[in-house]
Amino acid sequence: MRKINIAIDGPAGAGKSTIAKSLAKSRNMVYVDTGAMYRAIGLYCSRKGIAGDDETTIVGELDNINVSLAYENGEQVVYLNGENVNGLIRTPEAGAMASAVSVYPVVRSKMVELQQALAEKTSVVMDGRDIGTVVLPNAEVKIYLTASSEVRAKRRYDELVAKGMECDLTQLQKEIEERDYRDMNRETSPLKQAEDAVLLDTSDMNIEEVVAAMQKIIAEKIGD
Repeated sequence: MRKINIAIDGPAGAGKSTIAKSLAKSRNMVYVDTGAMYRAIGLYCSRKGIAGDDETTIVGELDNINVSLAYENGEQVVYLNGENVNGLIRTPEAGAMASAVSVYPVVRSKMVELQQALAEKTSVVMDGRDIGTVVLPNAEVKIYLTASSEVRAKRRYDELVAKGMECDLTQLQKEIEERDYRDMNRETSPLKQAEDAVLLDTSDMNIEEVVAAMQKIIAEKIGD
């Protein structure tokens, strides 16, 4: 079977991870959650009390941060210096910190190197902010997944409430819009749709409909 790379980009809360996991499983490909890698760095900085805008300290700490991915029982596990942090990196705070540290070129360079190495070895479904534009510019399939900020905030709200966490819907939407602005306006690898990416707005679609739409796009691109 030939090696295929699928790049999925889009703003926070667009459902990239959920959809990418489903696609990878259905096509027997490796799922790479790049956002989780940045969240792990954000978690490290939070634990150390390092502010997101303290570039000098963050860059100085990079040699002490080892982020690795493993696949256990069919699931991606993110390790931060040997610790499984899957259950610690999905909070709004971790997401905001990930967005803050990801603007720094040295941080992105370290992560991109690892991501590209994974895609060289095997077929991957990779999601993030700059996969189709920077990390995997030659990916066979590129999809830009988006939804309105209102819909994305409600999805995140429902997800957090289901986990028993207290949150404010209005505040979540404000944070998502602020993150969009940061991600789209950062100097290094800003979030944008690759010229050859297919735009898919999921505002009025459920997960099954999105997966079906993406399977159709993939089939058209790679001929299966």
